[in-house]
Amino acid sequence: MLNLKRGLAATLLGAALLGLLAGCSGSAGGGSFANIPAGMGYAEGAEIYFAHLEASDAGVAEKLTAMMQSPVLLVPSLAQIPAEYLATVYVFENGVSGSGPFGFQADVFNAPPGSPDYTPLRKLVVVRWEEGAKARVLKSVQEVEAAQAAGEVQVSEPGVVINMPFITWEGGKR
Repeated sequence: MLNLKRGLAATLLGAALLGLLAGCSGSAGGGSFANIPAGMGYAEGAEIYFAHLEASDAGVAEKLTAMMQSPVLLVPSLAQIPAEYLATVYVFENGVSGSGPFGFQADVFNAPPGSPDYTPLRKLVVVRWEEGAKARVLKSVQEVEAAQAAGEVQVSEPGVVINMPFITWEGGKR
């Protein structure tokens, strides 16, 4: 009977200890985690994932908030950041259907993490396929630039800056 009581006590103590440890298991460093929806895009031909956190334009912030079903904060002062401190994100206004904010292909990024020019702050460049051009999925800045040089796409810069940190990238992740 004594062994049964000890076994029961040890089991209860073990269960309590496991419960305590599970409640404290945010990460090895003790940090907490939050759920932030991720978008999929391309950088240097590879799939990457990123977050939309803030935008300098109210319409863009609203569009991204609705698309991601998560608040994208309006921060107008982002538009004042000098161009040399910004990377680029190419967003497609037409062409191949996909997960981009206009319902077309996923975004294309330059300067991924690990490159000397990486920054999460991105100037928005809108890409539009020309009528009669054979739209296809472009996965790198070089492909976007080649399509532009061939007269297949036009690009425009509306002056919008978006904070879009990478979550995963070729050879790395947060």
